[in-house]
Amino acid sequence: MLERVPRTESVVAVDHRQLFVTEAGSGDPVVLLHGGGPGATGASNYSRNIDVLADRFRVIVPDLPGYGQSSKDIDHTDPFGDLAYAIRGLLDELGIEKAHLVGNSYGGAAALRLALDRPDKVDRLILMGPGGVRTTRALPTKGLNALFDYYGGDGPSREKLATFIRKYLVYDGAAVPDKLIDLRYEASIQPEVVANPPLRRPSPGALRTLLRMDFTRDRRLAHLHTPTLVIWGSDDKVNRPAGGLSLARTMPNCDLYLAARTAHWVQWERPDLFNALALDFLDGKESSR
Repeated sequence: MLERVPRTESVVAVDHRQLFVTEAGSGDPVVLLHGGGPGATGASNYSRNIDVLADRFRVIVPDLPGYGQSSKDIDHTDPFGDLAYAIRGLLDELGIEKAHLVGNSYGGAAALRLALDRPDKVDRLILMGPGGVRTTRALPTKGLNALFDYYGGDGPSREKLATFIRKYLVYDGAAVPDKLIDLRYEASIQPEVVANPPLRRPSPGALRTLLRMDFTRDRRLAHLHTPTLVIWGSDDKVNRPAGGLSLARTMPNCDLYLAARTAHWVQWERPDLFNALALDFLDGKESSR
């Protein structure tokens, strides 16, 4: 087990927003983008990965807009595009011309959108159960419904959050400690977040929004040559694993790893597997030239 790598925390101004950023290690930059579940933050979602990756890389872990200690506003008419724009701006502010991107779920969608919009900014791409990859079966899944309903009805509660995390994010709900639930619940009930949830159910008439959130309709995907590793839990109940095969069939330089007995939170559930796959893939620079 590695000793904890020293970390720094800062707030970076990106246009009208403030992004809270945790950094560790040195070397080629790797940006870790967290998922969109209630109370998510960068450092908490990658708590089992940062130190290992920071042994070889400069690891940059922002709280995405709408989450943690970052500004709470987000453009709901094009959320993936807005997140990608924010991360691109963060790279510019940090003086980084090109970085590896690692994204889980909502963060995976942001990473993929940035690679499509600005492939020159992305070296290698790791996606874990990314959002926005429609399969032949109808959306939303039960996991997405639970996520969208968190701020609806009678509002957020610790019980609703515990159910979402233990039933949908992981394969073995008993493995999730109460402390993690408590921390995420407190983050999820910040007044600014409750008033303007960062991830919400698209309205029935929001066709343009839905189309912007569907990568399978983006013709650029078949021409994106960025080396990509897709890791998907075979028991993912939030975003269907069939999305991984769709990406692997469409993207010209995409490998797919399907993790058995794993749900949506692969980097947390299977940290040894994820860390080994990520290090090997990110170190393979010769094939990206």
